[in-house]
Amino acid sequence: MSGLATAVRVPQATGRRMAAAITFAVLGLVQILVLGRYSHAGDATFALSLPGASVTVPSLHVPAAAVCYALGAATLVLAAVRAAFDLGKAARRWILAAVLLFFIVSLLCWADAGNAIPLNLVNLLQVTLISSIPLILGALSGCMCERSGVINIAIEGQFLVGAFTAAVVASAFGTLWGGLIGGSLAGGLVGALLAVFAIKYLVDQIILGVVLNFLALGLTDFLFERALVPYQNRLNSPATFSAIKIPGLGDIPIIGPIFFDSTILLYITYVMIVVVQVGLFSTRWGLRTRAIGEHPLAADTVGIRVLGTRYRNVILGGLIAGIGGVYLTIGSVGSFGEDTSSGLGYIALAAMIFGRWTPLGSVGAALIFGFATSLEQIMSTLNTPIPSNILLMAPYIATIVAVAGLVGKVRPPKADGKPYVKA
Repeated sequence: MSGLATAVRVPQATGRRMAAAITFAVLGLVQILVLGRYSHAGDATFALSLPGASVTVPSLHVPAAAVCYALGAATLVLAAVRAAFDLGKAARRWILAAVLLFFIVSLLCWADAGNAIPLNLVNLLQVTLISSIPLILGALSGCMCERSGVINIAIEGQFLVGAFTAAVVASAFGTLWGGLIGGSLAGGLVGALLAVFAIKYLVDQIILGVVLNFLALGLTDFLFERALVPYQNRLNSPATFSAIKIPGLGDIPIIGPIFFDSTILLYITYVMIVVVQVGLFSTRWGLRTRAIGEHPLAADTVGIRVLGTRYRNVILGGLIAGIGGVYLTIGSVGSFGEDTSSGLGYIALAAMIFGRWTPLGSVGAALIFGFATSLEQIMSTLNTPIPSNILLMAPYIATIVAVAGLVGKVRPPKADGKPYVKA
């Protein structure tokens, strides 16, 4: 049996290695034969400072076609290395990161070649980070729930009710902080419903999550039509959080405007990342959470309250996802619209899977999807020949490609989605 298992694993590993190498080779050929060959004449110019910045950095000028050719050739070399050698996990990840970086740089050079207006890289990265706020918070919510053994597909619904409640509370009472607290509590309420039906009544967690999403969608759409549309000035015209520049840090060239000159929601996101990462892997609560997500019976045997911990974590995850919903209204556009989340909850769930159920990995994946969103916005302003509908699909295409082709073999917590009945 051991020999048979080894014989099965070897072809699978070889197949995955060759599939990755072929994908890399295709990207390299696209960079050479499409982006390089059909680049406009002239240089691509990248601005490294925002307009009006106190400290400016000179713009970067690069020959667009030459960069595409060079990075395409480098990608082909990495594809050959990936095909020829059975590399370790760290080497595979570095090669994947390099290939994606090379392709993105080539794409930006091709898009900006010959343009009189430079492409502002600081603005691109700033939009990436801001667009990733709900994805990061949703992915952290998923980690909280699934590390304790409860599948949370209801992130989309938590976004919707959080966004709706934040807009209504902030409009009705004129307080943004009230909207923030209300939106978070609304997400926690959906988390509580998920916890009760999944843990107490043992409802199938995947079906339950989908039902909660449709419930949130139908309820918010109904209330939007009946209350927010006729009373828009009173219930759906909130203010939005203003940017807060951290003194000293916000003036650092390039990184200052990206990380330290944004709304309070970004700084709350920083705190949530640290709290969830440290909590799950450096505290007794985190050890118990991971224990009940892997082997709840053994955890129960040593005195850990399995059901109580699951209830607490799922509700806390809902509170975090609710803050992600708050961003969608009083953190950005300043009003609630029908289906305002537009599938971001599912993308956050994909980010959690891509990040292998770890907080930092999920944050990295969320940033990739956020970059796809910001890239779509930037590319649409550069008059590229790519149709606008294709650009709008970019975040969703990135999600499908990442989960289907780049994640590889992943293992969720062993008890994820499995109800626990106390003996």
